[in-house]
Amino acid sequence: MTSIHRRTFFIGSAALTTLYPLTLWAQSSAPRVVASFSILADMAAELAPSGVEVTALVGTDADAHVYEPSPADGKRLAQADLVLINGLGFEGWIERMVKVSGYRGMVVVATQGIKPRRGGHHDVDPHAWQDLALARKYAANISAAFAQRWPGQRDELTRRNAEYVARIDQLDVRVREWLGAVPRARRRVITSHDAFGYFGAAYGVDFLAPQGWSTHSEPSAAAVARLIRQIKNDGVRAIFVENISDPRLIERIAHEGGARVGGTLYSDALSKHGGPAATYLQLFEHNARSLAAALQV
Repeated sequence: MTSIHRRTFFIGSAALTTLYPLTLWAQSSAPRVVASFSILADMAAELAPSGVEVTALVGTDADAHVYEPSPADGKRLAQADLVLINGLGFEGWIERMVKVSGYRGMVVVATQGIKPRRGGHHDVDPHAWQDLALARKYAANISAAFAQRWPGQRDELTRRNAEYVARIDQLDVRVREWLGAVPRARRRVITSHDAFGYFGAAYGVDFLAPQGWSTHSEPSAAAVARLIRQIKNDGVRAIFVENISDPRLIERIAHEGGARVGGTLYSDALSKHGGPAATYLQLFEHNARSLAAALQV
């Protein structure tokens, strides 16, 4: 992350407790942004003005769908200067958590103004960060909220936003080049849960998954059997586990379908520091490169 030397960025309650104890967090006089999950925290850290500390409630390699708030997380939320969430129903627990914590400040919805993908029963797909074009909207919303909260640093915020959006746009061009080298008919992928619909719509990839948009419920036997048939009948070339999911189901689907697991995709959380997806843009590049490589085999 280009800005990590300029401001503090902590990911997840476990990392915060180990590296920056709650007592020190409470004693710090620096402005604090608390983001709901690691991907959003990384975006915020890239866009925040100097001196702002950013932390995430749901940390690296962790599943925000099944997150259970801790008392320590509630205390951090209560001490925040600004709270940042994804919205679109991604954090079903956040409204109650904010209320219980006693936080009274701004709760910024990063997906404000984004038209979501919809399914049956008016369900909404919350994984909008999986499209780099929509990441521009995330950046605009976050930057505008920071400018409202810290108006004296508007010039710095404008510059940070412009630099970050330029990097998003550059990566978007490369992703289209990598996947454009794969014939459209071969761009079929199986993942653990249906987190890549926005990616698929943006870059022309068909994603199949045994679980839906949330990981709360177990996949049905019928859904698993259908995927195994599709591997055998349609020659699905790429099967990936996700960093937030137990790999055993995907490994079983690949084995019974006579296919091979191609690696790990990062869906709803960053990797730990030093991993292949330690920032949002690294996550996106890793996923796109991994998919292109697997689909070209």
